[in-house]
Amino acid sequence: MAPLGKSLGKSPLRLALFDCDGTLVDSQFAIIDAMTQAWAEHGLGEPEPADVRRMVGLSLVEAVALLLPQRDADLHVAVAESYKRAFSSARSRGEVDEPLFPGILDTLAALEEAGVLLGVATGKSRRGLDAVLKGHGLTGRFVTLQTADVGPGKPNPHMVQRALAETGAEEAATVVIGDTTYDIQMARNARVRSVGVSWGYHAVPELERAGADRIVHRGRDVATAVLELLEG
Repeated sequence: MAPLGKSLGKSPLRLALFDCDGTLVDSQFAIIDAMTQAWAEHGLGEPEPADVRRMVGLSLVEAVALLLPQRDADLHVAVAESYKRAFSSARSRGEVDEPLFPGILDTLAALEEAGVLLGVATGKSRRGLDAVLKGHGLTGRFVTLQTADVGPGKPNPHMVQRALAETGAEEAATVVIGDTTYDIQMARNARVRSVGVSWGYHAVPELERAGADRIVHRGRDVATAVLELLEG
């Protein structure tokens, strides 16, 4: 696929690249429940919910490895597969609740009105991301979808770099929006700017220490922060 900037004859394009879990949607309860089931399947007891929340955003096997640092890689992979099955089964039963955070739809509309392209960079699988977007009527709103299925996950810059290549946007015209230090570190590693959101799974001081260029506390204020960075 040719970069959008070339196909539309417009340069430079501007891109807002959103994290999903903890930024667009509140998925913590579904994630914790699936991880708890995965641990039980392997006789591991129960994970601490706070520990699971801290790993949201990483690729799944990496998150499991950090939760179970004393266990071997084969178990990490097996637990990750159990998690996928548990989450998929819950979704098929209609038991997965991943509500949009307040103000997110307003922000997406405001950025689109300003001519900013929208994208997603998430530790979710593509199947999981597609389900979220479809469930909230957002399919087609994002021009680039980067997931953990292809290449290294956060904080590696790979997903940002793929998004830039797909859209034709340049580093200076791109902003990552996320709730964890992994998002902010990914942005820094990719040489793009970032907006940290306070309603997700890492604390504001952590986002500040990681180097977030802006911190916002309401979903509807994300658009203003992104546009200030892009126009500054």
